[in-house]
Amino acid sequence: MWKHRSKFVIPTMIIVAIASTYMLFNYYSEVPSYHKFIIIVAATLFSGLISALLFPKDEYKIDEKKVENQKK
Repeated sequence: MWKHRSKFVIPTMIIVAIASTYMLFNYYSEVPSYHKFIIIVAATLFSGLISALLFPKDEYKIDEKKVENQKK
């Protein structure tokens, strides 16, 4: 179950981490470094959680009943 989701979740988390780091260090220089770190970690974990819940869990599962009915 998690093998199929992880190939979507991990890249999503990486993209969010890079984007949030870029935005915080370039556009919000007045925010303290400790707070930037907390925001980056929270955004990355939250995006991973949301994407893990939203992506389908059985993407490659084949319904054998439908296959049998189509053969008939």
